[in-house]
Amino acid sequence: MLSLTVMLFSCSNNTQEVRDFLASKNLPIGSAKDAFHVYKDSGRITSKLITPLLLDFSNRKQHPYNEFPKGIKIINFEGKDSVTITGNFALSYSKTLISEIKGNVVVLNHAEQSRLETEQLFWDQNTKYFFSEKAFTLSTLKDTIYGIGFESKEDLSKHLAKKTTGKLETTEE
Repeated sequence: MLSLTVMLFSCSNNTQEVRDFLASKNLPIGSAKDAFHVYKDSGRITSKLITPLLLDFSNRKQHPYNEFPKGIKIINFEGKDSVTITGNFALSYSKTLISEIKGNVVVLNHAEQSRLETEQLFWDQNTKYFFSEKAFTLSTLKDTIYGIGFESKEDLSKHLAKKTTGKLETTEE
C-alpha cells in the first residue's frame, strides 16, 4: 500500500510576515560571523566594532537590539585619544543607544594609560557615559582604585567611584 501526502505551501514576499514570524520564535532576523564594522562621521572613522558573532534582533517592535554572544571589541576614536572596550557578551539596544557589556569587561584609554576592569558595564552612547553597580578596578598612572559602583565619561575621565578602597592621590582645589 502506497501512501501519498500532499503539502501545499503558500509563498509570499511579505517581509513583515517573515519578521513577525522570526520575532514570535525569538529568532534573529540576521546574523554575521567575524563581523568588522567601521563607523564614520563626515568621512572620518569614529569607531570600529569587531565580533566573532553578531545576531540582529531589529525585528523586535518595542526593544530592537543586537546581541554579541561570543564577545565584542569596540575601538572609539575621539581626537587624539582612542578607547578600546572589550567584553565576553554584549547587548546593544538601537532605540535607546544603551549597551550592556558583560564578562571580563575591560576599558582602556590608550592616551591616558588608564584601565577599567569590571564584570558588567552599561554604556549610554548618546551621552558617552559608562556606569556599573558591580565591583571594579580602575588603574591610572597615579593610583589603583577598587570599589563597587562606577560612573565616568567613556574616556574614563571625570569618574565617580563608589564604595572605594585603595591608595588614592588627591589634590584640593
